[in-house]
Amino acid sequence: MTFGFAPSADTSPWAASSMPADSTSRLARMLEPTEWTSAGIPLLRNPREVVSGLHARHRPTPATAVVAVLDHEERLNASASFVRRGSAVADGWEFRNALLSHLRRVIPHDLRRRTPARTAVLLYCREGDERWTEEDGAWMWGLRDACTLHGLRCGAYITLTRGGWQVLGEGRGGRQPSSLSTPASLAETFAAVPTPLRTGGGAAEVMLRTAAR
Repeated sequence: MTFGFAPSADTSPWAASSMPADSTSRLARMLEPTEWTSAGIPLLRNPREVVSGLHARHRPTPATAVVAVLDHEERLNASASFVRRGSAVADGWEFRNALLSHLRRVIPHDLRRRTPARTAVLLYCREGDERWTEEDGAWMWGLRDACTLHGLRCGAYITLTRGGWQVLGEGRGGRQPSSLSTPASLAETFAAVPTPLRTGGGAAEVMLRTAAR
């Protein structure tokens, strides 16, 4: 799969000089692929299995974010999904708050641990192709910050588009599932019964499909 940058008016050479202060602050709350790669994000052992499982559980459509918490063996402990509302410019601070809110609903924090024992990953279903966008950068910043505030290890950021899925910053991906494909049943996705998910006091239906719509 190709890797590059989607066109953006904010990346033009003359844009920075005329950029208002709030835009400058917003751009500071995003991560570019090189920054993400250098952050030492742990690699998923089986990204296809993780993506297929989340796709089957949450059935994401464009603008849907799925945040999941995995244990050290990549078993799913908890997950939640929600739809990004409106057409406002992407801001990592708002994404961080949304992710943190949903994490708090489905799983207790690990702030008392010296080192994180669990890892949070984010699957974002969107329009466009697999190339990095400023919206991706804002989600990356938001995921990293939300993990810090919830005592989790920051894990992979995965995009789901018409062309398939891709783990950004790694170059790993596949054509199935995609934003257009029909989700498989959980019975088809998991060969064995998965570890029971924790709700952290949240409603059980949060784990089945969406935490908010």
